[in-house]
Amino acid sequence: MKLAEKVALITGSGSGIGRESALLFSKEGAKVCVVDIDDKRGEETVDLIKQKDGEAVFAKANVSDAKDAERMVKVTVDVFGKLDVLFNNAGIPMAPTPVEEVEENAWTRIMDTNVKGIFLGCKYAIPIMKKHGGGVIINTASATGVRPQPCFSTYAASKGAVILLTKALAIELAPDRIRVNCVSPASVDTAMLPRFIDDSGTRNSRYEEEIKVYINAIPLGRLVGPQEIARAALFLASDDAAMITGDNLLVDGGRGI
Repeated sequence: MKLAEKVALITGSGSGIGRESALLFSKEGAKVCVVDIDDKRGEETVDLIKQKDGEAVFAKANVSDAKDAERMVKVTVDVFGKLDVLFNNAGIPMAPTPVEEVEENAWTRIMDTNVKGIFLGCKYAIPIMKKHGGGVIINTASATGVRPQPCFSTYAASKGAVILLTKALAIELAPDRIRVNCVSPASVDTAMLPRFIDDSGTRNSRYEEEIKVYINAIPLGRLVGPQEIARAALFLASDDAAMITGDNLLVDGGRGI
């Protein structure tokens, strides 16, 4: 198993990419702290892991809140004794919005979750990793952070910041044997995807039409599956990627070309 005896904390693991990653990491031997702002979904992920005889604990957290971020790391260490892998996966989308129509509070909310949330996770996890001789940090960025689309300026800015923050931390933490990478998906087929179409978040007729445009932008001709991002994260978390740090792994079907 690729993560035997490892302890992983995965934010946003109540659904989508995070849940698939939690299940896969557990299957590969990791003990998992499931972190989500939604109690019910987070506990469901824990139950799914335990049904497969894995070890998991739930920590409710708003990743943009410093006290919550500190507590989720504390829960992990209190229960499992250490922290080897931090997967900063939690994030929020935006519907297409011309820049002049973006409300200031929307900008703040997206930046707080998508960027500040990663900073806070790292801030509280890194001292634990240093104490135990190293670790791995994985951040969820986006193909939009590499190749922006019109009317997604705030989201693109947040994910571009994630990519550069990843590289900066990789350089800073290399002497401490902490590897830092990010994974950048194209459009992922999860419950969150309709919220990139409009604020209703429903798979209505507009969604069905607009999603064709998204798929047409992907050379391989389909959406990304959340399990495909989970497998990419597993690779980056494992010793298979022992000499990879500061990388942005595009899992986008060629969209970023």
